[in-house]
Amino acid sequence: MTGRIKLKKDEYEIYGGIAVIYKRNEIFHFRKWIRTENKYIRRTLKTKNKDTAIERAEKLTREILNDLDEGRKVFSITVKQGVEQYIEHRQKDVEGKFIVKGRLTTIKTHLHHFLNYIHRDTKLREIDRRDAMQYFNFRRKQNKSIKSITLSNEQSTINSFWKYCFEEQLVNFQSLVFAKIKINSDVEQIRRSTFTNEEYRALTNEMRSYCSKKDNDDEDERRIKKIVQHYILIAANTGLRVGEQRQLKWKDIEIIRTTNKGKDIKLAKVTVRRETSKVRNSRIFLARNGQYFERLREISKFVGANCYVFSDDEIKMLTKRTLYYHFNKLKDAIGINADRNVTLYSLRHFFITQRIMSGVSFRELSSMCGTSVSQIEKTYYHLNDIIMKTTALKDYKLDEDGKIIQI
Repeated sequence: MTGRIKLKKDEYEIYGGIAVIYKRNEIFHFRKWIRTENKYIRRTLKTKNKDTAIERAEKLTREILNDLDEGRKVFSITVKQGVEQYIEHRQKDVEGKFIVKGRLTTIKTHLHHFLNYIHRDTKLREIDRRDAMQYFNFRRKQNKSIKSITLSNEQSTINSFWKYCFEEQLVNFQSLVFAKIKINSDVEQIRRSTFTNEEYRALTNEMRSYCSKKDNDDEDERRIKKIVQHYILIAANTGLRVGEQRQLKWKDIEIIRTTNKGKDIKLAKVTVRRETSKVRNSRIFLARNGQYFERLREISKFVGANCYVFSDDEIKMLTKRTLYYHFNKLKDAIGINADRNVTLYSLRHFFITQRIMSGVSFRELSSMCGTSVSQIEKTYYHLNDIIMKTTALKDYKLDEDGKIIQI
């Protein structure tokens, strides 16, 4: 309602006089009186061009009128308030066991970065769809080594938050637009952060001396080292995520005895419970070298059905801090540099790589590892070149009975 204030220089009525655009410091802004809330709404139009300003202001006016027609409030809460509301909403998902507590921590971290980028006191309705276009550049200035897959995950979290805001009628559009990012650029990083066969052999050899009696006078300390040793061996033979493996209980493990090519072997039947799975889906699979679980059971003090597999305590799982303390000492001992970014999760990469190279299909791995076929294809596509080359070079000959023998 422009009749309340006389127009000044560089102020212009639009949309039949129900709103105004005006110039401040060469930039056009928007102003409209909201009678139902008894105050003006003001927005920057982010342009010096009058025609562009009129176009944007008229679009904004239409959105405001539509909000008023549908009974929505025009004035917005801040992004910080929106994030707090969203976190409270996701906390209920934790309580309902739809997501794990660790996932909520990740969501909080991602949205903390977004708040730093967008400024926490910014009003939600003041944000334009394209205001996130520089988000990746912002994050890379903060952390030059950040992975593309990490940025992609942050984008997904931010847009999940934004979708929630849209459904709660806090904003007028469903998602923010981000700059395109090439996830495949992380393939080399995955290669660098995965054990080679030689490194894994060196690691298993080093663990034997690391846990030996002659190098460990303290039996309690030696037991912890051996639990970490078996954590590493089992991770490399199951492909479990770190959180899933740490939360395994003895009730989740069953040893299956079978034969293969005339040899007696032991498999581990592993149950990943829904509440411990990152993707909130339970799964059961068979893993090689079930004897590692048997050996660990002999080492452990607490082996009740509800006791944690990786623990030296009746009720608590082994901490990440303890795992990484010993894991990092072993890495240093075999000469893996810190810039390689080899972590406990690298054991999952190693497992998947080994299984693919052994001829296990992506679909079989998807079921075993609790992830999608497309995700495995996208992350490990570089192995296809090696497999295709190996296939092309395969040859055969016929024996005396006419049977095919690969050579």
